[in-house]
Amino acid sequence: MRAPPRWLLRLAQGLGIVWALPVTMLGLAAGLAALAAGARVRLSRRDLACVFQRVPWGPGGALTLGNVILDTGDDLGRPCRTYAHAAGLAVQPRIRLADHERAHVFQYMVLGALLPPLYLLHGGVSARNRFEHAADRYALTGRGWWPWAHD
Repeated sequence: MRAPPRWLLRLAQGLGIVWALPVTMLGLAAGLAALAAGARVRLSRRDLACVFQRVPWGPGGALTLGNVILDTGDDLGRPCRTYAHAAGLAVQPRIRLADHERAHVFQYMVLGALLPPLYLLHGGVSARNRFEHAADRYALTGRGWWPWAHD
């Protein structure tokens, strides 16, 4: 299968960023509050996101809101376990947190503000949530970030 022209990919990404903007604005508001509490911010072209690191609240890990990633750690590239591995449902190698969160950015760019209610309808933060399963699959293989893709 032939890759689409670069300009078409950039156009689709731009439209996705605009489509995700309502949720991205919530992420930016949270990120700005985190900056006031000592977080750092950087733009990640690879992840198509504004990344806030050292976010001082939450249980650890990262949360994606549109094209914003809120990370409690120092380095989004750190290894972590997949949801299925952490829940004892599978034995899988560690993944990079950045790859997992990038899948959520892509999901937002397609689903926009529909993603949060769909995410909750599919179980919220859980190893059985199709959105988390797809993000882990993408982090493991570099493919399959769409929640309704077949394994």
